[in-house]
Amino acid sequence: MPDNFPQSLEPLANELRKASRVLCLTGAGVSAESGVPTFRDSGGLWEGSRPEDVATPEAFERDPDLVWRFYLARRRNLSSVRPNPAHEVIARFETLFPEFNVVTQNVDGLHQQAGNSRILCLHGDIWIDRCTVCTFERRVEASDGPVPRCDQCGALARPGVVWFGEMLPEGVFEQAVQLAADAQVVLVVGTSSQVYPAASLANVAQQSSAFVAEINPNATPFSDSADLVIPLNAGMVFPELERMLAESGRI
Repeated sequence: MPDNFPQSLEPLANELRKASRVLCLTGAGVSAESGVPTFRDSGGLWEGSRPEDVATPEAFERDPDLVWRFYLARRRNLSSVRPNPAHEVIARFETLFPEFNVVTQNVDGLHQQAGNSRILCLHGDIWIDRCTVCTFERRVEASDGPVPRCDQCGALARPGVVWFGEMLPEGVFEQAVQLAADAQVVLVVGTSSQVYPAASLANVAQQSSAFVAEINPNATPFSDSADLVIPLNAGMVFPELERMLAESGRI
């Protein structure tokens, strides 16, 4: 832990002490601390295909069995993963601030597992099966089995995630933009700030005079624009932030 670690968080802690509307934007780096591999670093080829080539509507139309093998394998990997300290503190922050929301690019469900309920999943949820015909959805827990079919009409189901080349779920991004515009403090956590339109939300917040802090051990395209950059893992930062807020009587 850096010697000046608590002091480096003080500007953010001060802003949080004054805030009533806080938004947390999260990306793959948060889940990586739980052992979830980031999408592009998940081991290169999978059954001879790049993950980016499997996660498309065209791939599903061409070979749904292959695509489902990929997603069932991801579900099996996720079934043993648990929320880390960053997830846990982010969940507790929901009860601390009058308005605390999470907008995530992650599909793994770890924020929900930690206890967050005010959450927008920009890229969907891997634990949803969605019918390709009648759009009926169901939440699942099993990570094995045959290719899922719809409980209502029997048609082929697909994972409830946003694939490359697809639009975001209707209305979700518009809600995220409104949350970013309304927030007083925005935490940009573990995201590469390279995937659009999600990467534009921090700029929306800044244009509305929010204090925007980036928490990421790696520099991103947004780093030069952030009001504060904390180049550390979220699992280290959030417990310390919680402690600082408790000591000041904010909690």
